[in-house]
Formats: sequence, C-alpha cells, structure tokens
Amino acid sequence: GEPCRQKRAFVMYKILLIFFLLNLYNAAFSSPKEKIISRMELINNMSFNFVQTIGDKREIGKCTIKYPKKLYCEYDNIKKKIIVSNGKSLVVNNRTNGSYYVYPLKKTALEFLLDKDFLISKIFSLKPILIEDKYLNFKIFENDIEINIFFDQKNFDLIGWQTEDVYQNLIITFISSVKINQKINEKNFILPENKW
Repeated sequence: GEPCRQKRAFVMYKILLIFFLLNLYNAAFSSPKEKIISRMELINNMSFNFVQTIGDKREIGKCTIKYPKKLYCEYDNIKKKIIVSNGKSLVVNNRTNGSYYVYPLKKTALEFLLDKDFLISKIFSLKPILIEDKYLNFKIFENDIEINIFFDQKNFDLIGWQTEDVYQNLIITFISSVKINQKINEKNFILPENKW
C-alpha cells in the first residue's frame, strides 16, 4: 500500500538524483578534447571572417564551410579572389581578370580540413598541446600533409589552422566572428564553369 509506494518513490528519487549528479560530474570533468568533439559533432556549417598569412603576405575575407568538404571564400583584396570547393574540386578564381585555377581537392590540405568526421576521428586519437595557456593544438599528419588545428582553451571554439599550400608555402589562418548552422546559399558551392 502507501508505505510501499513511498519507498518506491524515494528509491526513484535517489536514482534520479544520482543520474543528475553523474551528468553534472561528467559535464564538469569531461576533457577539453571531449568538449571539442561534442561541439564539432553539432556543426553542419559555419561562416566566419578570416585573416590568412602566407609568408609575409596577409589577406582577409569571409568564408562558409558546409560539411562535408564544401567551401566558399571571398577575399577582400585587389584581385577579389574567390575560392570554392564543391567537395571534389577546389577552384581559385581571380575576378578582376576572370582567370581561375582548378585543383583536385584531394591534393590539398582542405581535403582533410573540410571533413568534419576525419577531424573528429583524429582529435579523438591525439593529445592536445597547450600553447601560451590560450590555445589547444592538435597536430595531424596525413598523406605527407601536416595540419595544425587550434581551439580556444576556454570555450573550445575552433580559432584557426596552419597548413602548407600546393607550393609548400606555410599558410596560417585565424578565424573570428564564427556563426554556426546558419541558413546558407547552396549555389555558392557550384564551380565556376557552371556559374561565372
């Protein structure tokens, strides 16, 4: 009767309390790596501003990444350069003279940087390196390509990466004003022969 029901309710209350405390404990003490992976798993697309340094040359612009492997970037430079990936090819377009160059995506570091599942699997198996008490760095080696990915140590947001381009130039990219899972224009990922 009544005492039995109260006993069951009390046991249920204890189970729920233990479950709640375990979840709280896991949230508080999960590793930075687990927090980064959890955040990345939720991202379908991201738009951001970037500052890119190649040697002593510095460029700025805006990009949108749609996983897997799609990219649209507009550079704010004299050439009004645009870079587009449709998931298979990467096109660099110079809008001032109309020229463009097509590269197989798999020959670039973007093949890996634009593949969220690949990044998550690598981050899962790597140990982060703490830099200047501010950034967590994961160093990835794949197909003779080295990729360094950087996350903010406080909020675990992606803040940039370092790679080499097809000419072995070191490229450092910092991103800011990141917006996640926004409505994006799918037409941006159509390659130039179909669009420009």
